[in-house]
Amino acid sequence: MRIFDPHIHMTSRTTDDYAAMYEAGVRAVVEPSFWLGQPRTSPGSFYDYFDSLLGWEPFRAAQHGIAHHCTIALNPKEAGDPRCLPVLEELPRYLAKDGVVAVGEIGYDSMTPAEDAALAAQLQLAADHGLPALVHTPHRDKAAGLTRTLDVLRESGLPPERVVLDHLNEATVDEAADSGCWLGFSIYPDTKMDEHRMVRLLRLHGTARVLVNSAADWGRSDPLKTRAVGDAMLDAGFTDDETDQVLWRNPVAFYGQSGRLELDLAAPESGAPPTTHEGNSILRGGE
Repeated sequence: MRIFDPHIHMTSRTTDDYAAMYEAGVRAVVEPSFWLGQPRTSPGSFYDYFDSLLGWEPFRAAQHGIAHHCTIALNPKEAGDPRCLPVLEELPRYLAKDGVVAVGEIGYDSMTPAEDAALAAQLQLAADHGLPALVHTPHRDKAAGLTRTLDVLRESGLPPERVVLDHLNEATVDEAADSGCWLGFSIYPDTKMDEHRMVRLLRLHGTARVLVNSAADWGRSDPLKTRAVGDAMLDAGFTDDETDQVLWRNPVAFYGQSGRLELDLAAPESGAPPTTHEGNSILRGGE
């Protein structure tokens, strides 16, 4: 089983996670820029973070035979903080870089006017740079948040086939599917979807335009949840081809719209990846 996790925050995960993911079949990931768990206090902290998503994290993933790409944005949680707004002016220089396959995560957290403005501005940046957009639907009042998101999308210059609406569930999937956007589902313990609910939705809605991700981060999460969905699909009678479509071909098709996917990596045992990044190694101790 080959797996492409289209939304996972590997900055928050350990090297052991990378090894376990490779063993489970994960060969590619996309890491969206997101909130760190506490407020950033200056734009410079974003730029260091963006640089790590473009440098250190792809290097770390390559040590384990996993192709790493990222999405760049001012995330919804911090889009209303005046200290962070200068980040919007700097995004174009990051969106032009190889390895950036979408604008994201963007969307709503508390559905404020400031978040409206940030979402509209970043959808325009996606259109200007020929990139897809990864849109975060809010964790609170999700149905109203999705409706408001779709209103802004309709006013933007970005066609729906270049947008994935993420963190969907049973209450929002119908409206999202009717929009023509791609459908994103996070398989996350306790607070989002699980693999069995995901299988039930796949039975109802089919496997087209569906992205399944772990959204694993610093919270109680599991980077192997994509594999759990694949196993549950096969147990439920889905074919190998249908499982491959959901876990590999769909994310390749969506992020491939960027023209920047690079998925050919050597297996970790080959020793092909570089051993240092800017003079630094992942090794600690010894020579």
